[in-house]
Amino acid sequence: MSSDSTTPDAKPPRRGLLRRRPRDPDKKPGRLAQVKSVYRMTRKADPVVTWWMLLAFAGVLLIALTIGLFTGHPIYASVLGLPMALLAAMFILARRAEAAAFKQIEGQPGAAGAALRVLRRRWTVEEAPVAVDARTQDSVFRVVGRPGVILVSDGPPHRVGRMLEAERRKVARVLPSVPVHLIQAGDGEGQVPLRKVGRAVNKLKPKITKAEASQVVMRLKSLGGMRPPIPQGIDPFRARPNRKMMRGR
Repeated sequence: MSSDSTTPDAKPPRRGLLRRRPRDPDKKPGRLAQVKSVYRMTRKADPVVTWWMLLAFAGVLLIALTIGLFTGHPIYASVLGLPMALLAAMFILARRAEAAAFKQIEGQPGAAGAALRVLRRRWTVEEAPVAVDARTQDSVFRVVGRPGVILVSDGPPHRVGRMLEAERRKVARVLPSVPVHLIQAGDGEGQVPLRKVGRAVNKLKPKITKAEASQVVMRLKSLGGMRPPIPQGIDPFRARPNRKMMRGR
């Protein structure tokens, strides 16, 4: 009787020396694979990104070579300038990738909420909007930090003004002594472009302590929130490459 290779006692086939080990589908992509993925995504939305990266790389390397010629060590300066040139190219890729990611989600419901995800740990960002217009899909998102409470709207300026004011009054009833800042995200008059929303929030000056900010978060939970209309597409926070990874750390 012939033996069946599918029986539990059958040994797996021996792998040859020149055969590649099968890929693990659960294994996370490496750093180089992540950079390639970000580059492909950016090039689709920004075809000139390659030229900007080459320009940054060549410019930094040329500066290093010039310094080396003046100091009498051109080879040594070029070797030192090579990693700096690579870092400059990766910096350009990171900035262009972020801009491309924001461009893809512009005009989609919940885009302001996605833009707020670039904020660091010192901010408490609620993923769910605190107010949503069911008809127009305009929304208001809430952020808490040392400057106080920041309300960020997503929608045309002639529609979101009332929503922002209504949410400001709700916060004022619960926290009358906490500053409330209003920011309109969008491309309309008086609005902050989507890619600059995080920067606008970070520019606000501290008004309360960290302990008070934590208490504000607890008090605001009583106001609740709603499920966000998360935009389909690329999340800017996840799409842009890790700068520490690109520096080789």
